[in-house]
Amino acid sequence: MKSMEPTEFYLSQNYPNPFNEKTILKFCLPCRTRVKLDLLTTQSKVLRNLLDEEKEAGTYEIEFDGSSLPEGSYICLFQAGDFVASKRMLLEKH
Repeated sequence: MKSMEPTEFYLSQNYPNPFNEKTILKFCLPCRTRVKLDLLTTQSKVLRNLLDEEKEAGTYEIEFDGSSLPEGSYICLFQAGDFVASKRMLLEKH
């Protein structure tokens, strides 16, 4: 989903967090750039690539399904051009 154009790169905290299987990852791009989103363990091992493509300026949301992963802490690593950010996510199974 794309909406109004932001003025800076930004990765929001996933929502909800902690989450049970599904969560939303939201990021903003002020200009067209290549975007990479990776899911990492807390030891920085890449588990899965969630996105790796060129995107236009805008705000985007991606739904992440963690149902195949064990309960625990994970890191979402966001790279857009020279900008890098990360957020810790907590998966709790009920």
